[in-house]
Amino acid sequence: MMHIAAQYLAAAGISFLDKKEDDSHTNLGFSVENQRLETHPLSASGIILSLNYNRFTLDWNTPKNKESLSLDGKTHRQVLDWLTSTSDKFLNKKYQYQLHYKLPYTIDDSYTYKINTLELKALAVLRTQAQHSVSETLNTMGLTATVRVWPHHFDTGAYTTIHSDITVGFGLAIPDTVVPEHYYYCSGYKGGTAIDTSHFGKLSVGQWKNNGFKGAVLAATNATEKEAIKFFTEAINTYKKEK
Repeated sequence: MMHIAAQYLAAAGISFLDKKEDDSHTNLGFSVENQRLETHPLSASGIILSLNYNRFTLDWNTPKNKESLSLDGKTHRQVLDWLTSTSDKFLNKKYQYQLHYKLPYTIDDSYTYKINTLELKALAVLRTQAQHSVSETLNTMGLTATVRVWPHHFDTGAYTTIHSDITVGFGLAIPDTVVPEHYYYCSGYKGGTAIDTSHFGKLSVGQWKNNGFKGAVLAATNATEKEAIKFFTEAINTYKKEK
């Protein structure tokens, strides 16, 4: 449900920002302080559209005022109608819900949102821990990257070069065929190709995967922030030894 709702923010980036080759105009920030996903600034005055985990609302945040829509009980069509009218008011531009990638879900105008407070709270805790652990790993390892949420796969992650032509991506992923629950991941690439992990030594937390997804994974449900940082650090240091 939150993955679907986050697409309203991605569509705002597509509608109102210049296209970037790496699609970064669609990605989102996560504010730990406000417990919400946020678009890049959509205007020179800093207007953003956000999705609040605590209140389950879409919010226009402008320098002068705010306007919110509670998603609970709203249909997809009602949300689009609200976004169309409010974007015209705040940005004097037309909002269009046109995604250039496919999602694993299919919805129509009648799709209706229903709040689950406990699930939203748990998801917010995961996003917060991911933001902290990825940021802390970058800081302690002297790496440079921006932590963002990519709406297509809905992962919180960072991508950075560690040496020569080796890059790593690491963060928090949602349940999929790799791990059936939220999980931390770290994958390395050399010349744009995923690095084989079959010869890597055992991690103290998490495990290496090499079939399909090549990288390290750690189930996030019961992992602490300290364990997540240790996992990221060990995995990245392993990739640093690659020649």
